Amino acid sequence: MLLCYFLLYNGIGDNMNIVDLINKKRENLELTKEELNYIIDSYMQGITKDYQISALLMAICLNGMSEEETFNLTEIMLNSGEIYNLDNVNGIKVDKHSTGGVGDKTTLVIAPLVASSGLVVPKMSGRGLGHTGGTIDKLESIEKFNVSLKREDFIKELNAIGLAITTTDMDMVPADKKLYALRDVTGTVSSIPLIASSIMSKKIATNADKIVLDVKVGDGALLKTKESAIELAKLMVKIGKHFNKETIAVITNMNYPIGSSVGNGLEVQEAIQTLKGAGDPDFRNLCITLASYMISLGKNIDFESAKAEVITNLDNGLAYQKFEQMVSYQNGNIKNIDISSKTINYKSTKEGYLNNIKTLKLGQYVMKLGAGRESIEDNIDYGVGIVLNKKIGDYIHIGDTIATIYVRGEDTSLKLLDDIFIIEEHQGEKEPLIYDVVK
Repeated sequence: MLLCYFLLYNGIGDNMNIVDLINKKRENLELTKEELNYIIDSYMQGITKDYQISALLMAICLNGMSEEETFNLTEIMLNSGEIYNLDNVNGIKVDKHSTGGVGDKTTLVIAPLVASSGLVVPKMSGRGLGHTGGTIDKLESIEKFNVSLKREDFIKELNAIGLAITTTDMDMVPADKKLYALRDVTGTVSSIPLIASSIMSKKIATNADKIVLDVKVGDGALLKTKESAIELAKLMVKIGKHFNKETIAVITNMNYPIGSSVGNGLEVQEAIQTLKGAGDPDFRNLCITLASYMISLGKNIDFESAKAEVITNLDNGLAYQKFEQMVSYQNGNIKNIDISSKTINYKSTKEGYLNNIKTLKLGQYVMKLGAGRESIEDNIDYGVGIVLNKKIGDYIHIGDTIATIYVRGEDTSLKLLDDIFIIEEHQGEKEPLIYDVVK
């Protein structure tokens, strides 16, 4: 059987057949670069059908891909569209990517913080889908903030203040968009090689010099185990190096919500508080860690020196000034953030230690309030969400306000929160914020 496959797949494109290639992957054999190119090209042209690619994706999910296959798939998807040209941007460009989490507003703090150190942060972000919010959705809660910059305006802003956050006006990595849409409805999202090639093709297409990856693991993340997160992190770092992009991955905890707020306008408000030196201490520490790795890479200095610079720029107001500059450049009114004026308090009916907050369920609850999308076409309410008044490890008395819910309508289904906030007699052990770093 093996000899048959080796003889069959030494040919080139004209002799290829998608069914044979599906069978080859089903037999756990390695696809060549030419074969992968044929698969993607024929799919983009509509020759190969969704149901055929679905079968191939499932075979990849079950059998995995070699590093060489993953490098090749990343390159093919990268070259399926445009690559952003940052040659006219002065300075070292550093990008950051998060695999997504509940309450993840870190970009809003990290980007201006890193830019305040003299590095350039060209950030192309997206809208959220499901229980994790998108950076663009958060920024759109700021009145008149322009999230769709033209290329010349994006470059101009980067050269002027070293920072810009926008959606892209380019057809970047269209093959990944098409593949991901199919993965999302065929149960093939969780494949490590497919995740790695999807993320890194987009990051490389944005053309920053250095990349820091925030790989989240836990209840509210796509990856549920530290082992799978480390596997993904190592593979993405290898892909970055393969494309001559110095890359670091930080494995972070997503068993707890990030910070004290979940919901678009509320998260912008919390980011501003953090940039002003206040806010949730765990969230502040996460931002300091990620920003320090970005500055360490960008300036080629050790982590502790970078961290000292980060803390200084948080405390002296330079980071917040940079955020204000960005909002002003992109026509936003920072004094008017969409946050609902109607609130309801969720009070405890138990006494004990708050040992857990079920993060996935919390994200889904806030999505049902209207802060998230079930499909990309859905409209969202920027002003709704939840603010956590208590942290993991706090002792809770009966009647204490655990959370404040920002709503528009009447029905908030507060009873659902009883299954989200876990209060127990004995204090549990709090997990660390940062699990590991992969270089």
